[in-house]
Amino acid sequence: MQILVDTGVLLRAFDRSSPHQRTILRALRKLWSENHELATTSQNIAEFWNVSTRPAQARGGFGLAIAAVDLRVKLIEKLGDVLPFSDRAYDEWRRLIVAHQVVGVAVHDAKLVATMATANINCVLTLNEQDFRRYSGITILTPDGVAAASAGTSP
Repeated sequence: MQILVDTGVLLRAFDRSSPHQRTILRALRKLWSENHELATTSQNIAEFWNVSTRPAQARGGFGLAIAAVDLRVKLIEKLGDVLPFSDRAYDEWRRLIVAHQVVGVAVHDAKLVATMATANINCVLTLNEQDFRRYSGITILTPDGVAAASAGTSP
């Protein structure tokens, strides 16, 4: 099964000060060991770059040097596919935002869902379950849930 890895998971996988890091790494190892294919999107990479390079004194910023962030992005790119936002995804995104009356910052999650739909991915690994609950047909995984699942149980 192919699983989209959300930005928050990617950010905290590298953040040693995050209380989520150990669980995220354990969840990612479990998914790999079960032969799941992991993917992300060009949008997730842009969000990752934004937060990682934003000054540390700014809201949520990590204040990292571009060279360090570039290395991290290269590792993420090795994680699995980086899906583009295609014309088909744009059409699906437009349909979703109208159908679900999406407003504000939630339009970004709708873009992820649209990209997932056009890539035939129906599963997301996220720290923010509520961001994806409005969309039917999506299985929402959390690092805690994956890491806690018994061996051999598929997410």
